[in-house]
Amino acid sequence: MNPLTTSAFALPDQLTPKADPMLIAADEQHFAAIAESLEQAIAELSDRLDAERKAPGGVGREALERDLEIHRLTGRLRALRRFGLDLCLGHVVSADNPEPVYIGRLGLTDSEGRRLLLDWRSPAAEPFFAATHANPMGLASRRRYRWTRGRITDYWDEVFSADGLEGHAALDDQSAFIASLGGNRSERMRDVLATIQADQDAVIRAGSRGALVVDGGPGTGKTVVALHRSAYLLYSDPRLGHRRGGGVLFVGPHRPYLAYVADVLPSLGEEGVQTCILRDLVAEGADAAVETDPDMARLKSSADMVKAIEKAVRFYEEPPTEGMTVTTHWSDIWLSADDWAEAFEAVEPGTPHNEARDQIWEELVTIVMDKHDGDGDVSPDLFRRSLLHDEELVGTLNRAWPLLEAADLVSDLWSVPAYLRMCAPWLSPDEIRKLRRADAKAWTVSDLPLLDAARQRLGDPEASRRKRRHEAAVRAERERMADVIDNVLAADDDGEGAVTMLRGRDLQDSLIDDTALPGTEPDLLAGPFAHIIVDEAQELTDAEWQMLLLRCPSRSFTIVGDRAQARHGFTESWPERLQRIGLDRINVASLSINYRTPEEIMAQAEPVIRAALPDANVPTSIRSSGVPVMHGSVADRDSILDSWLAAHADGIACVIGDPTFRATSRVRSLTPELSKGLEFDLVVLIDPEAFGEGVEGAVDRYVAMTRATRQLVILTSS
Repeated sequence: MNPLTTSAFALPDQLTPKADPMLIAADEQHFAAIAESLEQAIAELSDRLDAERKAPGGVGREALERDLEIHRLTGRLRALRRFGLDLCLGHVVSADNPEPVYIGRLGLTDSEGRRLLLDWRSPAAEPFFAATHANPMGLASRRRYRWTRGRITDYWDEVFSADGLEGHAALDDQSAFIASLGGNRSERMRDVLATIQADQDAVIRAGSRGALVVDGGPGTGKTVVALHRSAYLLYSDPRLGHRRGGGVLFVGPHRPYLAYVADVLPSLGEEGVQTCILRDLVAEGADAAVETDPDMARLKSSADMVKAIEKAVRFYEEPPTEGMTVTTHWSDIWLSADDWAEAFEAVEPGTPHNEARDQIWEELVTIVMDKHDGDGDVSPDLFRRSLLHDEELVGTLNRAWPLLEAADLVSDLWSVPAYLRMCAPWLSPDEIRKLRRADAKAWTVSDLPLLDAARQRLGDPEASRRKRRHEAAVRAERERMADVIDNVLAADDDGEGAVTMLRGRDLQDSLIDDTALPGTEPDLLAGPFAHIIVDEAQELTDAEWQMLLLRCPSRSFTIVGDRAQARHGFTESWPERLQRIGLDRINVASLSINYRTPEEIMAQAEPVIRAALPDANVPTSIRSSGVPVMHGSVADRDSILDSWLAAHADGIACVIGDPTFRATSRVRSLTPELSKGLEFDLVVLIDPEAFGEGVEGAVDRYVAMTRATRQLVILTSS
């Protein structure tokens, strides 16, 4: 379709009245301008990107700036190519200006500087999402579009004042929006930016300082809020920009969830947000098993156990208590216990254990060299190399401050009872026996926070070796460059002029491409992050929270969850819970409108959760599907699915609670826990009473029942 010559509207026959030129002519004219500007912007961006790629790479900060600019241009170009006219979400008309303002996923101007699309995250675009009849925010009317394959297949108008009529509005108000909530689902979260509601938008646009809790039951759009808030904060908060070393980390509950939401942030023009699940933060996470013993999981999940890692490391940071004679090529020097203590105290605060060893060594070299009574003709580098040959000195340092591996440190806790007793004195003898295991490195999910804390505290044991290799490479490169410069100078007849500047060390160093020297790939999940967003946060243990606090020194969080969906219970308030794990400046925003789950399903789901949690925050559904909840026998499972697939060419179903069912292209098979955060047109629930008793069983049933957007079928074996 060429938008310049073909209508952007493809309204079905039943919406013919909405195709009245009086209602859409102004839109058509504006879309033509957008199409022309898009074509021009894509061409200009392509040329700029091509020029940047062909330009010299430079070194140091210059190279970094070039890479960032290429990344920015590539992201912008990808976003413009990803969409066409459907960059436009809708428009608003203010009460004091009849000229519509069009809201877009990205901002867009024409060649004359006229604003064609206002970025949805800008303050001026807020009324498009936040205006209500009770508070119109200065609007006369608002129009939202529904796009299907690049054409408008529906739109709906809301009028906030009599002036908003004027023959320019199709008065079906919210009906199209309500209908869209029941639209077909797919394996990926659908685009909902145009239909974000006022209660959701208020949370998306909240400031980033401190911890914001977004509390809401099923279907209230918590995930929508979390994802769009990521994009909004990156746009609006200068502290979070990629160029400032900050950035945003988005933590989801499980792998199917990340796959489900994978398209959302790119569709909002943001590709720099790091997304992960907690397992991804630790190398051992991929293969870690679930902790089957609830008592062991409870003991490991406390914040105190994470703090025990500090004491475990300190055990290996005690200076020698006896002096020794250090042998150099020039003299023997006495190194006292006080000298050792002085060297150990030279470690800069916050330096990881393994990296601190180099600082201790350098301080030892300084102390010994200061005691050397020679004539001062020994170079520091030569003296340092001489000390490295003193096996007793090096061996004593290795024993007093050894290089440590995180896995070895944590496994020692589970295999050496006396070590665990020293590091965690609050544990009873029975608890220490319970934590001991034959294979100390058979990692479980409960071990991951401890491994992470150990790795953060220890640092990389290979860092010192890599540093020495890097310094050696820099020296070799400097010597090579010096030879080149000597040859250039030798060819200079008078030895004067600009070429003599090459003898300057600063200029010589600037010629060395530090990025081309040996190094390591950075860990993108190591942090620090300026802001972290956590979805399904009610499930995190105290120990798991420490993993995130370590990565966010600013304590700036968006915490999304529902206390009623906590599988292991959640008896505290959100502020109580979060203050206990180390957060302050906590604000709580509640979402209470269920946009996803039909009334028919919530009528049966609500008693399930209230039986276990009478004060559960159960949201109010705003729509009805007209389809009652169906009950039947497990034997009917396949026939029910076949009938549904035959009757629905689109959409996706899920069987929850039957591990024998094998998933197909349109029917998923999940446990209740892995269905959390997802949604399906049809949910077939198998033997929900078998999910368990108490809070965990009730939560699993409640979560599974509320995944359906149209129809719920409950099948039992008896």
